[in-house]
Amino acid sequence: MAALIRHHQVPFWALERPDLQQIAFRVSLLARNDDLVLLASADILGRICPDTDELLDNVGLYGEYCAEQQCLDGPRAFPSDHARFWYFRKPGRDPGYAAYDDTRLTATILSGLPGAGKDTWIAAHRPDVPVVSLDRLRAELGVSPAGDQRGVAAAAHELARGHLRAGRSFVWNATNVSRQQRELCTGLVAGYRGRVEVVALEAPPEVLRGRNRGRAAPVPDAVIDRLVRRWEHPDPTEGHRVDWLSTA
Repeated sequence: MAALIRHHQVPFWALERPDLQQIAFRVSLLARNDDLVLLASADILGRICPDTDELLDNVGLYGEYCAEQQCLDGPRAFPSDHARFWYFRKPGRDPGYAAYDDTRLTATILSGLPGAGKDTWIAAHRPDVPVVSLDRLRAELGVSPAGDQRGVAAAAHELARGHLRAGRSFVWNATNVSRQQRELCTGLVAGYRGRVEVVALEAPPEVLRGRNRGRAAPVPDAVIDRLVRRWEHPDPTEGHRVDWLSTA
């Protein structure tokens, strides 16, 4: 339902975009395009709009396009996770191309607000895998969570490059709340022929705040509020595998 509401205007303008196919495929992985067409049509008919007929035509054509592209009433199928991952990274790529999986390692990229349980998840699911931890780097560099994070990010990327050069699987433990932040990690991993697995951890606000207060070095509330405003839910186009987990 949230995905439908978020994308309900896509059929109005998508036909004008050069990346129409990627847009339609991405939406199909999050919500059914036939439901999106129905919602967009109802939205138009429920308001007074001078270009109602034009918009309804756009919505109808979008539905026909999705049917042609086999992504109207279900998610678009790809030959493999690797094929899907690289389709969304390379414009103009044939979605039916069965890309050879040449990955050398797996990078598990965590995404979650402070207190979401990232360290606990690592201890339970990746106990023997090296970890690039921004919290640890902040402590080593003497940088506050409210301070300038550029040096911390640079140090994390350098550690990650060491694992990537060695072909060694690792965990990237950071908040990574926005797609742009995650792309800085996933893009680096992809460039070294790594498999990208994104694990998004969530918990209710009161649980997050309580866990944060129990830390030896709590993250300031102002920093958490800023991260919440930037938060974007990961979607299936961002990795070979994307998991969403509640830690409440």
